[in-house]
Amino acid sequence: MKYGERTVLKNITLTILPKQKIGIVGRTGAGKSSIISTLFRLYDIDGIIKIDGVDIQDLSLDYLRSNIALIPQDPLLISGTIRENIDPLSKCQDEEIWKIIKIVNLQDFVTSLSDRIDNSTSLSAGQKQLLCLARAIARKNKIIVLDEATANLDSEADSLIRNVIEENFASATVIIIAHRLVSVLAADVVMVVDDGQIVEQDKPDKLLEDKNSLFFEMIKQT
Repeated sequence: MKYGERTVLKNITLTILPKQKIGIVGRTGAGKSSIISTLFRLYDIDGIIKIDGVDIQDLSLDYLRSNIALIPQDPLLISGTIRENIDPLSKCQDEEIWKIIKIVNLQDFVTSLSDRIDNSTSLSAGQKQLLCLARAIARKNKIIVLDEATANLDSEADSLIRNVIEENFASATVIIIAHRLVSVLAADVVMVVDDGQIVEQDKPDKLLEDKNSLFFEMIKQT
């Protein structure tokens, strides 16, 4: 993949298994977010990406993007009600939405599904991210992408969100771009990206056993 004339991803071949939790780590500018952008077809690439054996180029953009839940570093909320933020397509019953609100530990904040969210609403960064998680749970997506979703949160909110993910996305394939490396220590596989290439890929404990690995060096620095 290129940005103009600059090649940002090269020689990448990987397989992510169903229900696998994979962490993508690397220094700033290594190409982590670029890999995610290819899943959503934000840029043209030289290569093939398949989901369940289907080339994503053969899918409509709406269908592709609606079936992958993205939880970014900066939470995406709409100016509207709690219900509209959690279930924008109106596919859930009230009872199900309240159950999801309890799952993400927002029951003390939400008094009514008709409560409105706008620029004047005093939501913490953690609460905004939990609402985005609630939306992903409501949509029942089988592929979840966390793009440094906890980078701006304190350790308590970070831990809460990781617990929600672990408990509620067990049957989903989860791709985690990590700012805090602790976020990927429980992953099935850690993929280390450097200069647009995969330079290491293994279970996190295996990578940490190698004192010469880039992952070990990154953990050591933090």
